[in-house]
Amino acid sequence: MRLHHPGGRTIHLAYCTNVHPAEDLPGVLAQLDRFALPVRERLGAARLGLGLWLAAPVAAALAGDRGLRTRLRGELTARGLEVVTLNGFPYRAFHAPVVKRRVYRPDWTSRSRLEYTLDLTAVLRDLLPDDAERGSISTLPFGWRVGWGTRHTERARTLLGELAAALRRDGRVRVALEPEPGCVVETSDQLLDELAAVDTEQIGACLDLAHLACAWEDPAAVVDRLDAAGVPIVKAQVSAALEVSDPVNDAAALADYAEPRFLHQTRSAGGRYFDDLPEALSSGAPGPWRVHFHVPLHADPLPPLRSTTETLRRGLSVLMGEPSCDHLEVETYTWNALPEPQRPRDEAGLVTGIAAEVDYVRAQLHTLGVS
Repeated sequence: MRLHHPGGRTIHLAYCTNVHPAEDLPGVLAQLDRFALPVRERLGAARLGLGLWLAAPVAAALAGDRGLRTRLRGELTARGLEVVTLNGFPYRAFHAPVVKRRVYRPDWTSRSRLEYTLDLTAVLRDLLPDDAERGSISTLPFGWRVGWGTRHTERARTLLGELAAALRRDGRVRVALEPEPGCVVETSDQLLDELAAVDTEQIGACLDLAHLACAWEDPAAVVDRLDAAGVPIVKAQVSAALEVSDPVNDAAALADYAEPRFLHQTRSAGGRYFDDLPEALSSGAPGPWRVHFHVPLHADPLPPLRSTTETLRRGLSVLMGEPSCDHLEVETYTWNALPEPQRPRDEAGLVTGIAAEVDYVRAQLHTLGVS
């Protein structure tokens, strides 16, 4: 979906397709009719953006076959869909029964991660609309922090240097590191430290507003810090995390979100950190807590829980300043991990939920003069 910023720029708003499982091209194409097209129609939009997630085998097949890329672009265009951004964080099997820390493998010490990202770059160049200024790809922030040392950082910087050199030859696609709780890079300060060693003309920041909230960082301070350092915000993921004021007394409500597939890192306002929600629940640590569980943007969790949509709204306000971030991706991949009463009952329910999230963000942007 294209919106117009009062400063004259086009703002691309998309929803991320990592909410849908697909490990091959037929699966990706099936998503277009089952979900993306109905979402566009429900929104009444002439054109809808997708933040496309392609598992590594699909990306490799597309990168190696121009005919397949042409076919995919044609299938998108025929349905009023477009792609200016890819989610290159999960490598594959993002909807396996248990994902947890596997989502950080391969990390940026592995050439497989570089090859995957280069494949995504080749695909995106051919999917970009002719009138789009540029494309973006979000990627993991080096890797999981446990076992990470200086030699791993040096290796990651070397591979990111190779990536930057490849991106420079074309100049139309940029890659963005996405800070996440528990990773080598989880705060804006850590991001600045690592990006100081890479080419920020080609590699910048992806701000996930749920991750930012879980780090208890202020959006305005983060954006100011990045801007002062000359680090571009290549892409933002418009997402909300789970928050609770009194986790000791409200443990039963929180326990409904302790599910087996994804990792739900938890941090208190006082700085206590836990790798997953069950660990936090057994700690007795005082609140308030924020939990890395992407919750629907348009509907608050049942009380006494709430979401970090206030951080989201502040983040959008700052990101729509000058210079604005022009790639926004709604990324709620946890619809089917929600507590049972809050999950979509069928595909039509998921379409309704995704459309409501995109519409919520569109409405927030309208209040900021983006129409």
